[in-house]
Amino acid sequence: MLVIHPDECIDCGVCEPECPAEAIFPDTVPGLQDWLVLNAEYAPVWPNITIRREPPADAKAFDGETDKFPQYFSPNPGQRDL
Repeated sequence: MLVIHPDECIDCGVCEPECPAEAIFPDTVPGLQDWLVLNAEYAPVWPNITIRREPPADAKAFDGETDKFPQYFSPNPGQRDL
């Protein structure tokens, strides 16, 4: 899971088609308030992405699965060894 800081997002939309899980939506979509709060909370403390990595080997197994939050959520993001 990645987060986008809602106060730093310039609403350009570039990230939306780049998300392979199609999980990024404009903040104008109704019903996203809880996600905006979560993004605002974790964006300042989670590490910034500075390099592109391969997706996890099991990523396809979770693609399209609904109700992943909070079942799989962790406030401590993991990073694979480089």
